[in-house]
Amino acid sequence: MSEWWRTAVFYEIYVRSFQDSNDDGVGDLEGIRSRLDYLNDGTPGSLGVDALWLTPIYPSPMHDFGYDVADYCDVHPLFGDLRAFDRLVEAAHRRGIKIVLDFVPNHTSIEHPWFRESRASRHNAKRDWYIWRDPQPDGGPPNNWVSSFGGPAWTFDPATGQYYLHSFLPEQPDLNWRNPEVVRAMEDVLRFWLDRGVDGFRVDVIHKLVKDAALSDNPKPPPEEEHPVFHLGGQIHRYDEDQPEVHDIIRRWRRLLDRYGERMLVGEVYIFDPERVARYYGDGEDELHLAFNFRFLWSPWDAEAFRTEVETIESLLPAKAQPTYVLSSHDAPRHRTRFDHPTLGEARARLAAMLLLTLRGTPFLYYGEEIGMRDGVIPPERICDPVGKRFPGLGRDPERTPMQWSDEPYAGFSRVEPWLPVAPGYEACNVRAQLASPNSLLQFDRTLIWKRKQSPALLAGSYRSLPSPAGVFLYERKHPEQCLWIALNFGDESATVEVPHAATVWFATTTDRDPGPGTRWHLGPSEGLVLEIVSAR
Repeated sequence: MSEWWRTAVFYEIYVRSFQDSNDDGVGDLEGIRSRLDYLNDGTPGSLGVDALWLTPIYPSPMHDFGYDVADYCDVHPLFGDLRAFDRLVEAAHRRGIKIVLDFVPNHTSIEHPWFRESRASRHNAKRDWYIWRDPQPDGGPPNNWVSSFGGPAWTFDPATGQYYLHSFLPEQPDLNWRNPEVVRAMEDVLRFWLDRGVDGFRVDVIHKLVKDAALSDNPKPPPEEEHPVFHLGGQIHRYDEDQPEVHDIIRRWRRLLDRYGERMLVGEVYIFDPERVARYYGDGEDELHLAFNFRFLWSPWDAEAFRTEVETIESLLPAKAQPTYVLSSHDAPRHRTRFDHPTLGEARARLAAMLLLTLRGTPFLYYGEEIGMRDGVIPPERICDPVGKRFPGLGRDPERTPMQWSDEPYAGFSRVEPWLPVAPGYEACNVRAQLASPNSLLQFDRTLIWKRKQSPALLAGSYRSLPSPAGVFLYERKHPEQCLWIALNFGDESATVEVPHAATVWFATTTDRDPGPGTRWHLGPSEGLVLEIVSAR
C-alpha cells in the first residue's frame, strides 16, 4: 500500500479566498477546479503540489467561517454542491492530486439538528450527545474552564436550566465523545466522504475531543511559565483537552481508514509540549499518520531556534513516524510578514522555502506562500473573524485575504468586491507577474518542489544535524543513493561552511553560484545551499 503522504507536498486552500467562479466575492469549489493545472498539471511548469487540504466546505451559519458545522454530509451553497465536489475530486485525481478535507469533530454548529434535539429537553434522546451540566449553587458555570475565543466555556440555556460546554464560540457546542453514539455517528461521517473518494482528513483540534469525566477545574500556571497561546485564560489546560481516551478514538479512525487503503489522517494538536504531541502518532502505525508541528509558527528568525525545534521533534517521534512542518496557516500571521526585513525579505522567503522543503518530513504550504503573499490590512469595518472582533489586533483575517492571481482589479480572484479586501501590493506580487519572471519566488519554489520529487535523500533520507558556524543551520539528508548537506544562513552576516568531502551545488537560493566541486562554501546573509556530496555515499 502506497504511503503517499510521506513524500507529498501539501497545499492548504482557504476555500473562501482561493478563486471565485460565480462573481459573489467568495471562493468556491469550481474556482479551485479551474486552478488545478496551476497547482499540478503533471509538468514542471506547474507548482507541483501533491495534495490539497480544503478548509471546511460544509453547510454552516458561518459564525466561525465553517468551523461551526450544521451538516457534515453536504456542501455549503456558497462553495457549490456535492456534484461540484465530485467534479473537483475527479479532476484532481486525474492530475495525481489528493484531496484532504477539514474534519471538525469536537463541536457542531448550534444549528445542527443534533444540538437542536439535544437542547429540546433534558430527556431528549440526544441530550447526552453534548455536555450539559447544572449550575453551581450560586448559579455560575459548572467549572472554571475558558473558551479559546474568550470568556467562559459555558453558556446557560434557560429553557432547560443547564449550561452547555463550548471550547470556542457559544455557537459551537462541544460534542460528548464519551457517548458511543457520537463516536459511531462521526464514523458514519468519515465513511460518507471516504466513499466519495476523499483521500484523507485534517482533524480540527483533535486534542480537545475528550474532556475530564469529572469536569475538574483547570489549575493556574506559575507566572514565570505562563504562555499566551497555550495557557489561554491563565490556565493550564489539564482537564479540558488531551485526555487519555482520545487515543482510543484515533485508533478506531485509523483502523477505519486502513480498511479503505491509502487514506490518511493529519491532526491539529495545539499543545505546547512536543512530547505530548508525539503521542498522537501512537506507535507510528496505529494512530495519526501525521500530527502538525506548529512550533515554527512562533520561532524567531534564528538558526539555533529552528535547529532546536527540529532536534526536539526528531528525538521524540516513534521510529516509523515522521514530522510535519508548516510556516504559515489560516490561524497564524503569514511568515512573509513575520520574517520580513528591509533588504533581505525576498532572500528570507527563499531560505524559508528551502528549510520547509528539505527537512525530513511532510511540508504543508499555505496558499499564496509560493509568491510571498503578506498579511492584508483589514479596516475595522471589514473585520470578519470572531477573534478579531473580540480582541482587536489579534484577528486572523489578515492571513486569509484573497489569492493574488494577477494585477487586475481584485487580483484576479473575483470580478466583484471580495469578502475580504485584497492585500496591498498585489499589483506586483501575483502569480501572473511571477510566472513571467524567471528569478521570482514562485519559479524558485516550483523548481525546488519538482527537484524534491526526484531526490532520494529528500524523499526518504535520514536527518542529521551538523556542527556549523554561528547563524547557520547545517544538516544532512542521507540515502544510499544520495547524500545532501543543506546549509542555511539565517544571519545578517556572511558565513563559511566547510564540508569534509567534495560537493557540488544541487540547488541554491541564488542563481550565480559556482557549481563546484569544492569543500569550502561561502554563504551570504539569508542565503541557502543544498550541496550534493560526490564522494561519501
